[in-house]
Amino acid sequence: MVEINNLTKRYGNITAVNNLSFTVSKNEILGFLGPNGAGKTTTMNMITGCLPPTSGTIIVNGFDISKNPMEAKKSIGYLPEIPPLYTDMKVYEYLKFVAGLKSVPRSQRNEQIRDAMDRLKISDVSKRLIKNLSKGYKQRVGFAQALLGNPEILILDEPTVGLDPNQILEVRKLIKDLKKDHTIILCSHILQEISAVCDKALIIAKGEMKALDTLKNLSARVSSNIALTITVEGDKAKIIDIFNQTKEVLDYTEISSDKPDAYSFKVELLNDDARKKTISKLIAEDCSVLEVQTDHASLEQVFVKLTKQPSKKRTIHDVFDEIEKDIEKDMGSDDNKEA
Repeated sequence: MVEINNLTKRYGNITAVNNLSFTVSKNEILGFLGPNGAGKTTTMNMITGCLPPTSGTIIVNGFDISKNPMEAKKSIGYLPEIPPLYTDMKVYEYLKFVAGLKSVPRSQRNEQIRDAMDRLKISDVSKRLIKNLSKGYKQRVGFAQALLGNPEILILDEPTVGLDPNQILEVRKLIKDLKKDHTIILCSHILQEISAVCDKALIIAKGEMKALDTLKNLSARVSSNIALTITVEGDKAKIIDIFNQTKEVLDYTEISSDKPDAYSFKVELLNDDARKKTISKLIAEDCSVLEVQTDHASLEQVFVKLTKQPSKKRTIHDVFDEIEKDIEKDMGSDDNKEA
């Protein structure tokens, strides 16, 4: 549905997006992640045709957005980070105006507007001026306008900003429901949101792709070791002794157990074979293994590892070099003045 090939955007000497390529399949929800200034909003503005790329191609529903912008944009519903609202209009009036801009047939406008308002739970404010609404209601009105015209592709930039916890859960459920009929690109700083609703995650930093995969595979990439939560019934000293004697057990920590007469441990293992070896040793020593759960790296851990830039420490030599350059620069300026 959306194909991005070698997408690049430069502002003078600054490269905001650098050679980005990815595909979003039909009825897929792609989470778009990156630190501030990574190029997420710039990328979405290019996909929606709001901003021309320096180079690269954007294919939306089979149409090149540079060559056939009108056809490509018909397939897109866009909710930018700041909703595009006319605050002096009433909610229903504004949505009717947007429906007209999107060339929704007159016979379908009222039905589509009512459906969008019902989905976002804003029917009760349909006759109120937008400027008098709370930030959360404004956000939902912006989401509603993105649904008008039944676009096949939805691009949502921070859709739950300003919503209370109950509203956030409702909007997340809505996004998952919309997947049945839409392809969705979801940008959010709330990593829990990406984990809750997305099929895949695209992570960028400084305009470059760092990863594109399912959340499970991204988690596996970050941690090469195996992490388990093991609940065992038996002699605690014997269990700990087994962990200590098994060289493939890299580390272990006891945690609280909700089962009586049992002990739970967070165990880090060298590889998958170590899992079988450790469990076999426990069973051989009459320790009953009640539960084994594989722990995956959280999306937050994945995000930090893939986007964190190593900080360069300044030495005293760096400071002296900078002072020397400043002196040479000042002397050069004085020589020019004398000339």
